[in-house]
Amino acid sequence: MATPPRTPQEAGTTQGASAEAAGRLLDRVAERLGGRASVSAVFGEPVVRDGITVIPVASARIGFGGGAAQESGDRRTSEGGGGGGAATARPLGFIEIRKGAAVYRPIRPPWADAVIPAALLLAAVAAPRAARALAGLGRRQG
Repeated sequence: MATPPRTPQEAGTTQGASAEAAGRLLDRVAERLGGRASVSAVFGEPVVRDGITVIPVASARIGFGGGAAQESGDRRTSEGGGGGGAATARPLGFIEIRKGAAVYRPIRPPWADAVIPAALLLAAVAAPRAARALAGLGRRQG
């Protein structure tokens, strides 16, 4: 553990050194994570088969944070620091290039093929009933 500063000048020097160290740490973390956040994180390497080129497309997010603190006062000194980060990637679709034409094809979740048609069918059945019920309310009030 560090020796507590004995004078206000020493405390200011120690605090400045801690803030500078925290800044250097954040710069290093940002540099390393920034190097990984490239176009290839969103657009994967193209795959070519039978005259068709497929380029994967994804959403990539990177976040990080950190901090440092120092408190000095009468007979008590504490130092601290911390940091953390996270990265996520999610496939969105792919670009298909065939005979000079490019088409984006989204990747839908598997449940979408069942849920969307079922919701449309439910809306088609419920809409006429709802319209009749509203029309009946209008006649009763009039």
